[in-house]
Amino acid sequence: MTDGVMRARELLDEAARRLRDADVPDEALGEYVEPKAVLGIRREPTMRPLGRVWRVGALLIGSSLETGGRVWATGTITRVTEPGRSQFQSVSAEVRRAYRAAAARGHFRAGDTVNHGAEPIPLDEHLIGADGALFVQDDEPLVRWSPAADTAVPLAEYLADRVGLLVDPPAGATD
Repeated sequence: MTDGVMRARELLDEAARRLRDADVPDEALGEYVEPKAVLGIRREPTMRPLGRVWRVGALLIGSSLETGGRVWATGTITRVTEPGRSQFQSVSAEVRRAYRAAAARGHFRAGDTVNHGAEPIPLDEHLIGADGALFVQDDEPLVRWSPAADTAVPLAEYLADRVGLLVDPPAGATD
């Protein structure tokens, strides 16, 4: 394992420790599941709970037994609320409503935030030259806000800034 990959692991472990020690609230990690029809009867999509994570900008850092020591690229975020009735106002509104309904069927707590569609990031040699949110270049771990972004910032600076905001939010940010 290269020094850059080891450094990425160390930085992410330290970020998780800081978040845990500061008692920063975590969020749910779920998987959107469209069940197959049984005897021609369609079943409603649901979200399957996968554990808990901290959302640190473009990265999700594992916070529970199921997810600890792992990281994902942020995907879609859904708040667990009553989905309401279909209004056919716009396709995007209906997609959000369907995600809320699936999260409710997945037995997540009301008001919880569910991260789904998140891409797991392997913390091994696959990071070297990767084109995702987290990668290693010239033995330095870097973060992009999105795979399409041309620029990247060092993981150490990124985590110091983002975790710092979660651990000690600016006045009025959580009111």
